[in-house]
Amino acid sequence: MTTRRTRPAPRPPEGTPPRTELARQARAVLADAVRIARWAAGAPGPGTAAPLAAHALERAATALEISPAQVRAGWDRARLAGLIELHGDTARPGWRLRAWDRDDSAVLRGWVALFDAWSLVHAAPADIEAGAVAEAVEAVPQVLSLLQLSAGPVTVPALLDLLGQRVAELQEERCEVPLGPGRTVPADPAETPARAVAAQNGSQSARSADLNALLLDWALEGLAAVGALTLGRGHATLTPLGNWAVWVKLEQICVAAQSPAGNIEQSAADMLLGCARLTPGPARAEYRAWLAARTVGSAVAELLAVARGEDALLRGLAFEALRVVGAPAEPEVRAVLAEPSLRPYALLWLAEYEGNDPDDAQEVLSREEATWLWVDTAAAVADHGETALLVRHLDSAVQGTVPALLDEVRAVGHPRTVQVLVALAAAHPDPALAKAVRRAAFQVHTGGA
Repeated sequence: MTTRRTRPAPRPPEGTPPRTELARQARAVLADAVRIARWAAGAPGPGTAAPLAAHALERAATALEISPAQVRAGWDRARLAGLIELHGDTARPGWRLRAWDRDDSAVLRGWVALFDAWSLVHAAPADIEAGAVAEAVEAVPQVLSLLQLSAGPVTVPALLDLLGQRVAELQEERCEVPLGPGRTVPADPAETPARAVAAQNGSQSARSADLNALLLDWALEGLAAVGALTLGRGHATLTPLGNWAVWVKLEQICVAAQSPAGNIEQSAADMLLGCARLTPGPARAEYRAWLAARTVGSAVAELLAVARGEDALLRGLAFEALRVVGAPAEPEVRAVLAEPSLRPYALLWLAEYEGNDPDDAQEVLSREEATWLWVDTAAAVADHGETALLVRHLDSAVQGTVPALLDEVRAVGHPRTVQVLVALAAAHPDPALAKAVRRAAFQVHTGGA
């Protein structure tokens, strides 16, 4: 048995407010979002997308006595923080909203979800290409780490220098050429403090520096918009909430680095395989640490790419990791509902995300989807599990009898059907049942009835 070394529960940096005070600050940041979420949850048909439909926007502004722009901003924040969920044309309260007044942990998790989505809260400049924006988002964790380790104000030139270094590293890792004339830069480089610093460089390097300065200004403004930092004249400082959130993420990274699993630098597929034999609690800790070292968007995309692969075990584990991501993964999970191989997993993920008991979530699957999932899970067991598990897996089928199961398995069209049936026939101790399963495998293989 592997012995996992333990260490005392880490303590936040000296001066970090208690969780009750952090939760109070998070409630203050999200006060408008909570008001709008509660209005939306009780209003008929408030809209199906962000921003709200025009008629609902006006109704909300009138009811809450705030401007339409404030309604739109609060609506977006409420969705990103998991305070509301959209089901068709109806907005329902998310579980965090229901627990908002009594559960400090729910409040802090909601604020962290907003913090992770800062680049969505504050839109990037329209004249900057998506690749440059993605590089900046990927470099921001290093900027936040410097702010956290400094435990006080950090000057804009220092932050700009770090951002530029990290962006250059990312470009070198991807074998990309330095930023050049193809990137749009602001006409007036002295418009903001960061761009004023960049204006002192030479023409070619200044072009790259100008772009980095524009992106740094955007990132700092976005982080300030979610309450993670405050901006002064030429410097930035983490708020207590921001300092705590960055510390938590750094701790997650340290825990992963010190654990026997050590999956933080692995690809999604290798990380999931490394977690396959862990119990649920340690596995979730590894998922969190791996996620903390990446931007949410890139992590979700990598997990879904793994889920689209041929390994059924990794497909199931990828969605377990996506459960740890929570609200920020919802749009991407909904988007894969049209993919047959991922649809059953996505439906179960969404059912649990929307508050259904995991034991009841299977009810959202059609008979065909449940059968497809049974075959996929059996494929995972056949590839990575023990034969006894494959035999016991028969009991989890929605069909009442083995003949009914075999009929529907033959019809469902899973690409691993033959291999699953052959493995089941080889593993089952009942000769008559094993013979029937082998016959079904042969019929699928030959295309017979």
